[in-house]
Amino acid sequence: MGREVIYSSGAPSSPLYSQGIRAGNLLFLSGFVGMDPATKQLAGDTVEEQTRQAIRNCASVLSEAGSGLSDVVQVIVLLGDPTDFDGMNKEYAKAFPEAPPARMVAKLGVSLPKVRVSLAMTALLRD
Repeated sequence: MGREVIYSSGAPSSPLYSQGIRAGNLLFLSGFVGMDPATKQLAGDTVEEQTRQAIRNCASVLSEAGSGLSDVVQVIVLLGDPTDFDGMNKEYAKAFPEAPPARMVAKLGVSLPKVRVSLAMTALLRD
């Protein structure tokens, strides 16, 4: 089983990590914050705005690999402030309205100024 790096210009990138790694029929996404890749700025100050953009960023990488949000099997949510849980859930529920993936929520372990949420996903890849 090989390993393939997946890259999308529609999501933030860095030389320090791969946006996605395809391994067999699984796609592992790095943690994405709510940064707009065009402006390189956070999509807003609220957790709702940042969650919406983080989901868009993940969806862009999923699409590049031939996958989509409906193929996501696990999501890891990291919150800068645990009191943002309800706001994050409002946007998250829009992305996964039925049969949502398995999920884990924890506090973001590093201090990133103004970053309220980071999302990492694992998805199945279609044949």
